Amino acid sequence: MTMPSPTPSSSSSAAPLDERDIDELQALLDRTPAPLEPLDVSMVDGFLCGVLLQPQMVPASQWLPHLTDADGRALPASFDAERLQALAMRRHAELNDAIGNRQWFDPWVFEMAPAGDEDADDSPHETDAVYPWVAGFAAAQEFFPGLMRLDAGALTAPLALLYRHLDSDDLEDADELIEEIEEIESLEPPADLSAAVEELVRATLLLADVSRPRAEAGRPNRPPSRGSARRPPRR
Repeated sequence: MTMPSPTPSSSSSAAPLDERDIDELQALLDRTPAPLEPLDVSMVDGFLCGVLLQPQMVPASQWLPHLTDADGRALPASFDAERLQALAMRRHAELNDAIGNRQWFDPWVFEMAPAGDEDADDSPHETDAVYPWVAGFAAAQEFFPGLMRLDAGALTAPLALLYRHLDSDDLEDADELIEEIEEIESLEPPADLSAAVEELVRATLLLADVSRPRAEAGRPNRPPSRGSARRPPRR
């Protein structure tokens, strides 16, 4: 199957995906045939940010296979992935614009319904909602390690904001860099899901300052808040 070639991103080409598009992308991912293990849309979003933060551009032919299988196994020739890949490429372009221009963006993070009404311990926490996004970001670093090879001192603080949402077992493969992030345990938890989502964006843009520095650094332009998270995509 022929992978689409990445095209230069611009504000005009990066048409934002609306909720209907996100629902469609999730449905297409759900149709990926076994034994392949596709990401969900929240993981896709974090993965794309992890890809875009690499110091050198990652060709679409290298990152697209990981959306339909966590390990990047090839799709069967009979599976038509054209629409799925087109939606992913649009989100990639949209995020590239935001990251390159240090603009705030809305991560695909979804509020989680409580597991039960009786036990307060069953209530979802901020980490539960943002975990898939951060897991997708971490997966990108596993396959494309360029970012993690940069200045550890500059990466520590923004990575701590992200990786504190992962289980300790998930950090085993991050080697020496993660061992230095002692501040993860000392960080105050985000006040609510809205704050947790904002931290994802802030960490992404701080990492961009390291891997994709601009000639003139400036503060990211933050639009008015549009809520703490999106609704879950329909399955």
